[in-house]
Amino acid sequence: MDYLAKLKICSGNFEGLRCFMVRGLSSFGIELGFLVEEYAGSKGRFPPIKRRKKKSLYIATIEKGHALVNSLIETERIDDLGLVVVDELHMLGEGSRGATLEMTLAKILYASKNTQIIGMSATLNNVGDLQKFLQAEYYTNNFRPVELKEYIKIRDTIYAVDSKTENGFTFSRLLNFKYSSNLEKADPDHIIALVTEVIPKYSCLIFCPTKKNCENVASMVCKYLKKEFRAHREKEKQDLIKNLKYIGNGSVCPVLKQTIPFGIAYHHSGLTNDERKSIEEAYSAGVLCLLACTATLAAGVNLPARRVILRAPYVANDFLKKHQYKQMIGRAGRAGIDSAGESILIVQEKDKHLVQDLINSPLENCYSNLLLELTKGMQTLLLSVVGLKIAVTYEEVNNFMCSTLLSVQKQLLSKERSLSEIIKDGLEKLIEKGLLKGRISEKDNNSKCTLTITPLGKATYKGSIDLAYCNLLYRELKKGLEGLILESNLHLLYLTTPYDTTSNCSPDWMIYLRQFNQLSGAEQKVADIVGVPESFITKKASGQAIRKNVDSAVVNRLYLSFVLYALLKETNIWSVSEKFNMSRGYVQNLLNSAASFASCVLRFCEELEEFWVYKALLTELTKQLTYCVKTELIPLMEVAGVLEARAKQLYNAGYKTLAHLANADPETLVKMIEHLSRRQAKQIVSSAKMLLSEKAEALQGEVEELLKVPTDIPETY
Repeated sequence: MDYLAKLKICSGNFEGLRCFMVRGLSSFGIELGFLVEEYAGSKGRFPPIKRRKKKSLYIATIEKGHALVNSLIETERIDDLGLVVVDELHMLGEGSRGATLEMTLAKILYASKNTQIIGMSATLNNVGDLQKFLQAEYYTNNFRPVELKEYIKIRDTIYAVDSKTENGFTFSRLLNFKYSSNLEKADPDHIIALVTEVIPKYSCLIFCPTKKNCENVASMVCKYLKKEFRAHREKEKQDLIKNLKYIGNGSVCPVLKQTIPFGIAYHHSGLTNDERKSIEEAYSAGVLCLLACTATLAAGVNLPARRVILRAPYVANDFLKKHQYKQMIGRAGRAGIDSAGESILIVQEKDKHLVQDLINSPLENCYSNLLLELTKGMQTLLLSVVGLKIAVTYEEVNNFMCSTLLSVQKQLLSKERSLSEIIKDGLEKLIEKGLLKGRISEKDNNSKCTLTITPLGKATYKGSIDLAYCNLLYRELKKGLEGLILESNLHLLYLTTPYDTTSNCSPDWMIYLRQFNQLSGAEQKVADIVGVPESFITKKASGQAIRKNVDSAVVNRLYLSFVLYALLKETNIWSVSEKFNMSRGYVQNLLNSAASFASCVLRFCEELEEFWVYKALLTELTKQLTYCVKTELIPLMEVAGVLEARAKQLYNAGYKTLAHLANADPETLVKMIEHLSRRQAKQIVSSAKMLLSEKAEALQGEVEELLKVPTDIPETY
């Protein structure tokens, strides 16, 4: 039996958390004889390889977990799925990702008799709805390995959170820290007083509302700390700065360069994957004692602290939700290290009543998002249900929908429209778009007419393409067949630049023109083919009026494809971010999104015979986008947790293949590779062994299949 062991669901889809799980479980897999396979971004095979002897444990993101379940249903292997563990089950209520998770679970419940589902969450309220949806037993426990003490701070007074009192908190103590008038101006919220009570001996997290605020807080704190803080683990902090410089090809963020000597750093999506991993490892090892971070860390990698400070009861401009508050303060207290953990929420007088409501309020309810996210929710579900032949008539589709969370929460439906009418409308829209074929009778809603999926519909659901863009993608790929520019990969990059990245892109027109002028004549034709004439870019750069309308989404998408083109040529996020005046984290996220979308477009093309020419081209491009390094480093970066900087170190030390790593001695690795701990070395070797074992198992399976004697050989009588 294969096991989809965990769909780890985290806000921001943290790379580090997924790699941590793959690395951590690989050593168990080697000892116990099972395989660990990663399904995230562009990684994962569909359908998964049917293993001969070993069982598989799949670690997947929500999106890849859904595609994995679809492929198991399609190949009639869904009953081989023994166990699904969903962490952070409350994500069911989170937008399009919640809708995708609901679809996945509903299909498993409907299609499999053998699969057990375990859902886990520390921030759920309406458990009854979820019990009914999952046909589940409910187990709850308030046990916490380390006691958590909650406080709020108003001016210079600390109050203990106490639900038994009328207003929710009681006086605890006054802050004991002398502030000069200058320091009072720089730090009116007394953050320095709060952090110096615990650091450097213990660790501390400060959750800030915005990325910029993280950097400002980190800078401000280190400016007013005593010089003694620099002496704490000084050499290791200098090594961290050297490592970050190595990662950035000679560049280090000036804020980190200023703060790390004091044991302080910031942590948010503006960092590259390599930077984030180095900072997380340094914090876990105690080299860094204070991180100023955004709320995404609360739902990502496990970085606990003795004290957690919430800089303000806001995430960006939105007031804190109860489940967000609980996740942040849940980071307080390190099992096996601290006897207690504490959280302090800094509150302004104007927010006092809102905070009282927050503390006294129950957790938010978790609601279905199938209706809120129509093209990513209801319509996508209907398309795949018909495509997988789970339900092929209107009546069967209605029966299937009874197994969704939406069916349990019928109060979400308007009084004017029943669920049956919403299903009917959804199916009709899919027929209009050319994704389904069939007819739904106006007179008889229980029509027995069979619905079938079209080739375009099949390509759309198998490629996990958003229904809002599937027709546009088809037209653009079709147009590409008429004159695909293959002098470089720019044209292909445009076709695989995600549509949903264009809305938050604001091109710098001078940079746009400069990059355009650096292209060859053939490459400049790409801009013309997609609908962005040179004259338009020139006029925008010179501030002239534009008479002809040009689609801004296309203009932005081409600009982002220029960024990706520069990345693949230079393989250096730092230099590209400077060239385009973008944050390196933005460039990193664009690269990750493009790699994932390229794999989706590849699967889309594999289902449409007319696009055969794209298959080989997109296979290679997906690999380039996934790793964005020189070719020789790719085999090393396939190992979970090995990012570019570490791959370069390993390669330069003579570990040039997967086999080299799988057979390496961890002790030798520690001696030869700078900034590599014994634990990390063991995990790298375990992960490499696991990957090698997985590849060998797949090849042995192919050999056995090839040598298998057919059962239908004609015989002479």
